[in-house]
Amino acid sequence: MPDLSVGPAVVLALIVGAFHACLYVVIRGSAGARLPFVLVAAVLGALAGNAIAARTGDPVRLGDFGLVWASVVAWVGIVLIAVASTLGPSRGT
Repeated sequence: MPDLSVGPAVVLALIVGAFHACLYVVIRGSAGARLPFVLVAAVLGALAGNAIAARTGDPVRLGDFGLVWASVVAWVGIVLIAVASTLGPSRGT
């Protein structure tokens, strides 16, 4: 039978990404219809940040998970979604 276990980095990336997505919503006031995109971008950013931290080092580590890099790259993903939604076409009223 195949091993279906999920590594701790994926779970921690979900937690860190969800936290920063919620923090973005609290700061902005609402995310509207782009909330799922913000959440996915934050989680993928946290995974990418953890990969960067594994290669460069991180001052704040949670086990093998690089917390600072994961947070920084999660915010990069959130900012990319916010900029893309601002520059993209708007709905006509």
